[in-house]
Amino acid sequence: MISTELKSQIQGAYSRFLEAKSLKPRYGQRLMIAEVAKVLGDVDTDEEGRRSGDPAVVAVEAGTGTGKTVAYAIAAIPTAKAAGKRLVIATATVALQEQIVYKDLPDLMRNSGLNFTFALAKGRGRYMCLSKLDTLLQEGDAQSATAQLFEEEGFKIEVDEASQKLFTTMIEKLAGNKWDGDRDSWPQELADQDWARLTTDHSQCTNRHCPNFQQCAFYKAREGMGKVDVIVTNHDMVLADLALGGGAVLPDPRDTLYVFDEGHHLPDKAIGHFAHFSRLRSTADWLEQTAKNLTKLLAQHPLPGDLGKLIEQVPELAREIKTQQQFMFTACEQLADFKQGEDMEGRERPRHRFVGGVVPEHMREMGIELKKGFARLDDLFTRLTELLKEGMDGEVNIGIASHQAEEWYPLFGSLLARAHGNWELWTAFTAEDPENSPPMARWLTLADSGSLFDIEVNASPILAAEMLRRNLWNVAYGALVTSATLTALGKFDRFRMRAGLPKDAVTAVVPSPFHHADAGVLRVPDLKADPRNAAEHTAAIIRELPNLVEGSKGTLVLFSSRKQMQEVFDGLERDWRKRVFIQGNLSKQETLNKHKARVDGGDESVLFGLASFAEGVDLPGAYCEHVVIAKIPFAVPDDPVEAALAEWIEARGGNPFMEIAVPDASLRLIQACGRLLRTEQDRGIITLLDRRVVTQRYGKAILNALPPFRREIS
Repeated sequence: MISTELKSQIQGAYSRFLEAKSLKPRYGQRLMIAEVAKVLGDVDTDEEGRRSGDPAVVAVEAGTGTGKTVAYAIAAIPTAKAAGKRLVIATATVALQEQIVYKDLPDLMRNSGLNFTFALAKGRGRYMCLSKLDTLLQEGDAQSATAQLFEEEGFKIEVDEASQKLFTTMIEKLAGNKWDGDRDSWPQELADQDWARLTTDHSQCTNRHCPNFQQCAFYKAREGMGKVDVIVTNHDMVLADLALGGGAVLPDPRDTLYVFDEGHHLPDKAIGHFAHFSRLRSTADWLEQTAKNLTKLLAQHPLPGDLGKLIEQVPELAREIKTQQQFMFTACEQLADFKQGEDMEGRERPRHRFVGGVVPEHMREMGIELKKGFARLDDLFTRLTELLKEGMDGEVNIGIASHQAEEWYPLFGSLLARAHGNWELWTAFTAEDPENSPPMARWLTLADSGSLFDIEVNASPILAAEMLRRNLWNVAYGALVTSATLTALGKFDRFRMRAGLPKDAVTAVVPSPFHHADAGVLRVPDLKADPRNAAEHTAAIIRELPNLVEGSKGTLVLFSSRKQMQEVFDGLERDWRKRVFIQGNLSKQETLNKHKARVDGGDESVLFGLASFAEGVDLPGAYCEHVVIAKIPFAVPDDPVEAALAEWIEARGGNPFMEIAVPDASLRLIQACGRLLRTEQDRGIITLLDRRVVTQRYGKAILNALPPFRREIS
């Protein structure tokens, strides 16, 4: 049982917080505090303070407006401190991460009487690398000459005028303490290709040997993380830490209480973390380039000892693997029947999927040869980077000066990372799947590569349940998973299956403070068109949409496919089209800003969006008075991971449509409906242009799982 002392500490903090902010207690928030404290405050431990009983895991679905962050922080911070553990709060998005660090936790400290320290932990890729910036601003010196050989690796040295100006401004702001080197705190949006030249990863970082180590933005941020009570990070960082065995970049899981906010993303993030891909043609080009570069490097620097011997072995091996890559390319070309298809973001992805994850034997044998080749290349580059590390220390004479070892280390580090990535792919692509376990999904994707086409080879787990069970739930001191959408069709079954929750995990649903029946109406009009007939359904939307949204200041129209979104837009009258902002023409943030500006100016504005606009988009008040949903958002039928999962469930005697497709669609529909009410003052309409919710048996289950809006079904 939770101790009386901890109980009164949590209750006292909540009362003080409400009083200081003149707020009334929210029923859902109180319920959530109690659930979290009950599970995480009552963990059996051994003499070392480590959990000794069953996994302590609680999953709480808390509707929009509950005040989730306050609830879990008020319960978990005193609980973690009382147990001598650290609290790691992980989110799926940078936006929520920053809201917690810059708004929610300071607010809690000021008003609850709780005393704690906290820090934000982001991956290295969010920080600028000073050495890279120096190199870009010092063209033409010796450092550039070596880097020039490795242009392919992102060490591009030519700097155009606009970039020169940007990089100079960055140096000035850093020098004047007006910027901390964090991408997210730079005042303007930075293009990915500009940022890629400025950041680094662990394979290229020389760590304490770097002349800029004392000023390094990443290490400064990491230092601040040392002994704080609460670390705010993202799901990816936690997964990366667990993949390294836990306790490598974040505290040891056995001494950590985790909170996964936006927790419905965790299973997919975990799958993505263990998915691998490689492009055959571009990898063959990279191998050829590497062979040329290193031959040239040896010609410029006659290298004695092991360093020279190791580098000498690379060109021949790289060309050998390149020949195997070309054989594999031909085999894929002959075998693949690329089916046209879109992914969830509407991008064209022609694919060939291997049914049941089974790769033809002749291809598997070629893949095994590639795996062996990349294993040898990986080994050579590992030995080279270790040798360069010794050279940087200056304790061992490796045949080059320590400053040169320092300059070469990032270059060979990037070669190692790419070789290792390819080794991981071919290992997963050729592995024999254990019986009675979910197989890997394996597929080929047709990709553009300049003027030529390329073939991307992919391998991905179809469920991350076992990995999460083994590395997270069974090891952590305790964990909370929370989100506005964890249940599907009113049950936690879907989330339990995908996240591998322990069988004794506690689950709870706490109500939202919104009065859905007073605040909104759900309409299902009769368009006289079957959504399964794409042309007929699109024509009906074009015909009816202008009348449907008449009078709403801000409208969000959500589509399940880019093709239908574009066809509806093209089919509307030219004058009416002027009020529409369509996803994809500008960045997501710019699209939302322009929409808001138009509504603020007193004009009607309509947003057309796909899956990424159906969640995580916050448009309170007049910005979104009407949400129109074109179709029940079933998963894209050609998604290879979902298709492989469906196949596996069917092979085990299950019904993939009812077990996966319907619960997933229900969840996405709830998320889409969640765009309407963002505050307790919001009012509006949801219109669903898909009558399958009333004509099909499964549709009724989907309809009944939606928030309890007033219904108008014609």
